[in-house]
Amino acid sequence: MSRKGMFISLEGPEGAGKTTVLSVVSERLKAEGKPVLVTREPGGIKISEAIREVILDNDHVKMDAKTEALLYAAARRQHLVEKVMPALKQGYLVLCDRFIDSSLAYQGYARGLGIEEVFKINEFAIEGMMPDLTIFFDIKPEEGLARVLNNAEREKNRLDKEQLSFHKLVYEGYEQVIRQYENRIVRTDASLSKEAVIENVYKIIASRFM
Repeated sequence: MSRKGMFISLEGPEGAGKTTVLSVVSERLKAEGKPVLVTREPGGIKISEAIREVILDNDHVKMDAKTEALLYAAARRQHLVEKVMPALKQGYLVLCDRFIDSSLAYQGYARGLGIEEVFKINEFAIEGMMPDLTIFFDIKPEEGLARVLNNAEREKNRLDKEQLSFHKLVYEGYEQVIRQYENRIVRTDASLSKEAVIENVYKIIASRFM
């Protein structure tokens, strides 16, 4: 699909602060007159939000790893065709909180399904629709989880309640994904102050596309 707009995904471990930073940066871009669409995965539209509820439900502790990976891919597919692709055709800057790299790190590496195996599942779903840029919010799992525990307003989902060992594997998975896609993925230090991270993320986007 030819795209007039730009597709940027934001990635990182739990508690990295992506959602907060995304909200501020997107408003700044809108104030400058940029056509911006903010969305998230899994979710963003009705069908994908319903799948999100199934995936992250705290009662679904028996969910098989392959089931989890397939559900993420299904939510991703619907989200792309219903929301992301039309926006890109119209020239929007699409800012997406998580995309395919989350599946590669969480299900591919941390769940042990294999990064390439999970990519193949998603290749069928996305049909080559990769982000133009991915910003990785770099924060150690211990610090990210501490933020989650201290944030009373944040939803505590099934993945938040995984053991620290799982989240360390997620971080290792992201390291592998970054090495594989180093031309697309840019790191930002998410352990800095909120204001500093916001400024850094804005500069990354501005330097590439503005």
